[in-house]
Amino acid sequence: MNTKPLKSITDLHTRLSDLHQQTRETPLFNPVFQLGLDLSRALEGGNANLDELEAMVAELECASLQSRASRLRRLVSPVSKEANRDALSASLSGASDFAELRARWENPSLHAVFTAHPTFLLTPEQSDAVATAAGSDGDIGKEVCVTGTDRPAITLQYEHGRAMRAIGHAQDARDAIVSDVLSHAQATWPDQWQELAPVPFRFATWVGYDMDGRTDIKWYTSIGFRLAEKAERLGRYADSLAAIDSEHSLIKTLRDAQNHAALSAREFTSDLSSPEALSLAANRLTADNPAKLLSLNPLIAQLEDEASSAEATHAVALKTLAAAMRADGLGMAHVHFRVNAKQLHNGIRRRIDPDNTLDLASKGAMATLRKLLGEVKPLRTNFASLAIESSTAIRQFLAMAQILGSVDADTPIRMLIAECEQPSTILAALYFSKLFGIEDKVDVSPLFETESALEHGGRFLEALCAEPEYQAYARTRGRVCIQTGFSDAGRFVGQIPASLAIERLQGRMAQAMAKNGLSDVSALIFNTHGESMGRGAHPSGFDDRLAWPLSPWARSRFAAKDIVLEPEVSFQGGDGYMFFATPELARATLTRIATAPLNDPAAAEDPFYSRTDISLDFYRAIRANQRQHLRSQTYSRAVTAFGLGLLNSTGSRVSRRQSDLSADRDMSLRQIRAIPHNSILQQLGYPVNIISGIGSAADGNYEELAALIKESPRGRQLIRLARASNALASIKTVAAHGELFNSAYWASRPYRGTESHLSAACETLAEYLTKDDRTGVFRRLASRLRVDALKFHRLLDLIPDEAPLEDRENTRRTIGAAQALRLALMQHIFLRAVSIPAFSRANDISRDDVLEMVFSLRIEDALAQLRRAFPTSFPQPEDFAVDAASDYPDGDNEGYAQIGRDYIDPIERAYNLMLRLTTAIANEFGAHG
Repeated sequence: MNTKPLKSITDLHTRLSDLHQQTRETPLFNPVFQLGLDLSRALEGGNANLDELEAMVAELECASLQSRASRLRRLVSPVSKEANRDALSASLSGASDFAELRARWENPSLHAVFTAHPTFLLTPEQSDAVATAAGSDGDIGKEVCVTGTDRPAITLQYEHGRAMRAIGHAQDARDAIVSDVLSHAQATWPDQWQELAPVPFRFATWVGYDMDGRTDIKWYTSIGFRLAEKAERLGRYADSLAAIDSEHSLIKTLRDAQNHAALSAREFTSDLSSPEALSLAANRLTADNPAKLLSLNPLIAQLEDEASSAEATHAVALKTLAAAMRADGLGMAHVHFRVNAKQLHNGIRRRIDPDNTLDLASKGAMATLRKLLGEVKPLRTNFASLAIESSTAIRQFLAMAQILGSVDADTPIRMLIAECEQPSTILAALYFSKLFGIEDKVDVSPLFETESALEHGGRFLEALCAEPEYQAYARTRGRVCIQTGFSDAGRFVGQIPASLAIERLQGRMAQAMAKNGLSDVSALIFNTHGESMGRGAHPSGFDDRLAWPLSPWARSRFAAKDIVLEPEVSFQGGDGYMFFATPELARATLTRIATAPLNDPAAAEDPFYSRTDISLDFYRAIRANQRQHLRSQTYSRAVTAFGLGLLNSTGSRVSRRQSDLSADRDMSLRQIRAIPHNSILQQLGYPVNIISGIGSAADGNYEELAALIKESPRGRQLIRLARASNALASIKTVAAHGELFNSAYWASRPYRGTESHLSAACETLAEYLTKDDRTGVFRRLASRLRVDALKFHRLLDLIPDEAPLEDRENTRRTIGAAQALRLALMQHIFLRAVSIPAFSRANDISRDDVLEMVFSLRIEDALAQLRRAFPTSFPQPEDFAVDAASDYPDGDNEGYAQIGRDYIDPIERAYNLMLRLTTAIANEFGAHG
């Protein structure tokens, strides 16, 4: 038994290192679980208390925030203004003539979409501390250690505010880059530079506009957000113009329009459920008004005209502002509405199949839709049309029509369609666009993310691009748009197979466009990925990050067909916004993107694509392994063993928990979205969806596969991702979580009198857990992962490590210490829970039900039931103004208060410390989910 004190992270590191030595003698020995037991014994035996454990939690939080800041700085480095200006200057000097410069800078190198994915892991204070440290040049020290702060409520309004803050920094950084580009052009081509209209980046957001899976966003909420964004952007334009010329005539135009939009924004963010309130707000917005601004084109033309005759510095400033207006329009960013294909199907059935008898994938449905599209006559709509519409999908099209008619007539809107697997869905979207007269301003985009969609997406795109109506629409808009999802695809087929399948789909898109004569329009590919490795963010650097969702090979497919490519990526939620959390980070991030190599002529010759006898088998074998996990009851039960109880609340879309206790055991992976799924894998200690299957795919062909990977840039990139994830992974940690439910462990823990004071609690736990399946589940999963990992390490031994994890062992020890400390806290919760006195069943909830909640980490539900059973706040005799005397009650009711102090409050405190450790572990992995 350990007798050394465990009072600091250094103590935990030392003890964990000593325990790892024992695995040489006893292979099944689990150092992480043993350290958790050491800490638990100290806590339950009185040699440690929750205050001391909290101090160690704070140490781990501090270390994880330092790690997070270091990782962020490494990704975007250099961060100083001077260094990034020099990097941009070096890139600009590569243009041999003015035409080359225009081609490079008048087409966006990237569209960046700021989404509201639930990754708001850090508090605002922690985010600011990490960003400030990452954006500085000095050592990252204790100044980043903002620990123990209260987490804010993550509301839609909170998410929107954080998105606008990040977008504002991105706009300022883009303006600085545009100004430098214009200055370079002015100095290099003084007779031509005025022709340059740079648009290096476009920004977009769907925060407040994404209806897929949400019922809490009212249609007028979206309109209110859009008006507020218009007002904010007009204010920023006015501020920029005032800084150039404080007496400029357009400042008043912009300010008046800002105030007009702000007033409507306030009206549309109030409750407009009554016809009277809506009518008042709608009529004010739609009425003619000198301050109502629907287009920036006249202002842009005036600024450009003034710049043509202005002195050099003034001209650059005016053209920089004009460029911002051209990029953003009358909003902080372009907006993306999003619906589910089923919602769209429900809407179109009202037009073509009211009896619900037609298969929308059939040739008959396609013929009907073609006929509808050819005959459709645009209808006028107003806000009343929008208010009374019951179909979610149709309501979105009506909302877009009102935005284009009354808020911003110029800026196009994206319509993203989730789970879109048949061309008829796109034709239905085109029909509603034409019906409401907005087809020239709406980009309809199918999303491919499921295994089926990725497998059949090539045929989908070939069929869609062959449709004459779609071809005409694409030429009207000037682009073909698709969206791919690395998060869900990574969940369904594994991150490496997902990347390869999406890459193949992108190649098929180039082929379909060329085959159907659409080489004259651009291809906009929105690759949605998160900030974690499991959701498509490559950790090795920005070049890898940009190339992972749209590889050099995929780019080469479009280049070969002379198709202009418009790449688009997401910066998801709080984790994604970190890249734009300060002006310095925003400038560094956009500079890394602007100066990254875009095309590699040699990509088409990568042997990974020619040696398909090896690479295709490699892909299929990994996919098969991942599919086995996804369909395995063992994997499903392990991932859902704690429900979502290991995770913090990180978004406004609440993850529903099962109210039926028995349903917890049968929770399906389909009930857990990609972000919590990936987060749980991080917290359990092993990113299965990244690593698993590679070793098995290499089995029997190690040398030949390793030789191909070493020769292939794409192959090495795949291995860099897997190796980076593996450097943080621990199968022992996975197994340790299962031992919490080992009845034999609890029965043996007080054996020989070592912890006799726990005998009753341990006996209760041992008896209760005899029927629990989780120990066996975790052991089976760990065994499967171990077999695959042995083969994976055999392959890695043959491939050089191109990007070794800095301070690898210390990082692994830190994660192990955090896991062990959390295991000790979980044991503390279990022991306290079974020690609470029995109470009577109420509201159909029994003591066993509460224990089941605790073992599934539904701690908040359990606490609510315990506080109902043992209330400490209730009416007192002195609260009543009665005249008659009474000697009863004759006690002080201290019993329930003591139960609260001894059992209920410690459970709550221990769980809060657990969630802080969850944040620390996620920080070490680099992102939440």
